[in-house]
Amino acid sequence: MPTIVDIAVNNDNFKTLVAAVQAANLVDVLQSEGPFTVFAPTDDAFAKLPPGTVTTLVQNPPQLARILTYHVVAEKLMKADLEKVDSVISVEGSPITIDCSDSFEVKNATVIMADIEADNGVIHVIDNVILMG
Repeated sequence: MPTIVDIAVNNDNFKTLVAAVQAANLVDVLQSEGPFTVFAPTDDAFAKLPPGTVTTLVQNPPQLARILTYHVVAEKLMKADLEKVDSVISVEGSPITIDCSDSFEVKNATVIMADIEADNGVIHVIDNVILMG
């Protein structure tokens, strides 16, 4: 089974995410054993950020890594698991609110595809980049 990174690299909707993970030097982490839950923003999600934001972040790898690790939880949580909780703690250390009451919401993002299983965890595709705070 492919890793989280393999799935992202082979999906045309994650070009910005893959470039950001590479710029933040997180490829090896996300290819490790895990398990991880990744809330993966699509290219369209990154495009919703103010102009120049992605370029600025790529030039600041520590800040980029902090934002990216906010999208990762250090355990494998399927949608069924997340339906039982109000929040999870990200690898970055901040809580991520979960709301499955009407749709599947993660902070300010809607999960548009859930439960993509990988060898080292699971990916939930989201329509917005989520930020701490």
